[in-house]
Amino acid sequence: MSSLDELYRAVLLDHYTRPRNRGVVEGDGSAVDLRNPSCGDTIHLTLRLDEAGRIAEVRFLGQGCSISQASASIMTEAVKGKPAAEAVALAERFKAMLRGEAELAPEDGDLAALEGVRQFPVRVKCATLAWNALEKALATATGGRAEGAEG
Repeated sequence: MSSLDELYRAVLLDHYTRPRNRGVVEGDGSAVDLRNPSCGDTIHLTLRLDEAGRIAEVRFLGQGCSISQASASIMTEAVKGKPAAEAVALAERFKAMLRGEAELAPEDGDLAALEGVRQFPVRVKCATLAWNALEKALATATGGRAEGAEG
């Protein structure tokens, strides 16, 4: 195993054992519940946008494998403070990366730890569960205006 693989494994384990933004956003916001029927992973994602349309707060609860839970933790860290349209564009780029159609940028940070998942197609749904919930929650929160980078 290469040192890069070991680093990525450590990042995923850290996010799985010490998840960031675990919990529920209180008050007005958007909430989505999703389940991966192939393995039973679940996520309850809540978020709140500020007046400028940025993700002010995002939290998740869920159960499932280390990949789905680490991905949810990494996702919340990656999108917090971003405009809704930018978060949707990042979700699209992340999912394209897992399909082998795009590369992540250096500023995408811990997301790179999930690149190895694309070698295991059955696990891609685990890694994308939180991102699908994010897209649905943002569509609800913005009335569908957060689609694509131009949103």
